Amino acid sequence: MTVILLRHGRSTANTARTLAGRTPGVGLDETGRAQADALVTRLDGLPVEALVRSPLLRCRETVEPLAAALGLEPTIDEGLVEVDFGTWTGRVLSELAEEHIWSVVQQHPSSAIFPEGESMAQMAIRAVSAVRMHDRRLADEAGRDVLWVACSHGDVIKAVLADAYGMHLDHFQRIVVEPASVSVVRYTPHRPFVLRVNDTGGDLSSLRGEPAGHVSNATPTHAASDAVPGGNVP
Repeated sequence: MTVILLRHGRSTANTARTLAGRTPGVGLDETGRAQADALVTRLDGLPVEALVRSPLLRCRETVEPLAAALGLEPTIDEGLVEVDFGTWTGRVLSELAEEHIWSVVQQHPSSAIFPEGESMAQMAIRAVSAVRMHDRRLADEAGRDVLWVACSHGDVIKAVLADAYGMHLDHFQRIVVEPASVSVVRYTPHRPFVLRVNDTGGDLSSLRGEPAGHVSNATPTHAASDAVPGGNVP
């Protein structure tokens, strides 16, 4: 099972350098709308069978062109929603950088709790659980591997990637996830394989073929789960 983790396109809050959080009505700016349209071309020809998204407007607007092109109705999942930043919501980022908790978020995010909001650890648990749940559900429904898209937010996607890497949440700030970027994870019985991170324009055609981790002469049980010693060969 392979999931394309799609961050929403550039929003009006990104442009204004404010922390949108779960503020309703924060949509894409002009660049973000162009990024959403470009995703149709970027993912053209890929056998995407399902779309799951955060309930927030900027994610809805990001997947709308893609959903129309694929003829799919997105599933909305609260597990993929943005972090609840509490009283930080809507504030200017440069002001927040002066507060003590900012350094905690940077250095020890696993212990960061936003005032009157949620903790980063809570976010990571519900985000990873949501992605893995949909991955299992789609596999069970199809009876085979499925390529699907999950549209969410920067920190949420970073938390999912950190889990796939086996990385402690305190290191997840090392991962960069830009607006409209795609990151790709393939889940197998043995381990996840991280295939792409923060891809903002590369060729995704390889997702049509054999996944990374495939070993052509391995037994069927392990073929999609084993890592090749010395590195994979195209």
